[in-house]
Amino acid sequence: MPTLFMIPAALGAAPWQATLPAVARAEIHRIEYFVVENAKSARAELKRLDHPIPLQQLRIAEMPRDMDIAACRHLLEAAAPADRTGVLSEAGCPGVADPGALLARAAHEMGWQVRPLVGPSSILLALMASGLDGQHFAFHGYLPVDEGARRHKLLELEAQSRRERRTQLFIETPYRNRKMFDALIAACAPDSLLCVAADLTMASEFVRTQTIAAWRKSDAPDLDKRPAIFALLAQARSRTAR
Repeated sequence: MPTLFMIPAALGAAPWQATLPAVARAEIHRIEYFVVENAKSARAELKRLDHPIPLQQLRIAEMPRDMDIAACRHLLEAAAPADRTGVLSEAGCPGVADPGALLARAAHEMGWQVRPLVGPSSILLALMASGLDGQHFAFHGYLPVDEGARRHKLLELEAQSRRERRTQLFIETPYRNRKMFDALIAACAPDSLLCVAADLTMASEFVRTQTIAAWRKSDAPDLDKRPAIFALLAQARSRTAR
């Protein structure tokens, strides 16, 4: 049966042994056709994994920017005569806050087996280390860039977190991390908990959870050009406080 392998890619410069089980690497070594978000970064990842087939001999197809089920079917059908296809995004797990979910859906519709391989997920790693609620959480991707719209969204997410006891996770482009951090510190309630997780799986990894009040009294973390995830959990208010 044709099989689609969902392959987690490294989150940064780290030996493959630090983030990927040997059995997963062995499965990747048996794949000769890859559907990827970016061909250049995919080749770098496959080189990092010491793929036994020369890179120029591997078949690597990029996902189109506006992909639909028909395009996914075309990409999967191109796997023939091979019966193993790998999906790689730029970093982390394909299909989870990264391209690849539609390919998996198309594979199911075509009767393929879909196999997720174990590897790094920045969302789950940040949640695991945060100490925040891991039973109820949501990932919101990128928040608005506009200052006013971003503040409004943060207050909305905080209110939802307080009401539903839900951890809210989101990201920002690395060069705007400090603006996001400053916006959180300015907008959120003093007793809300904020986790900042940067450079996960790397030697420079940073993870810290504090109340907003404590963050206001401490030095801001250096987040410049570092991939980071923010997690927010608001504290329930008593009736008298309301």
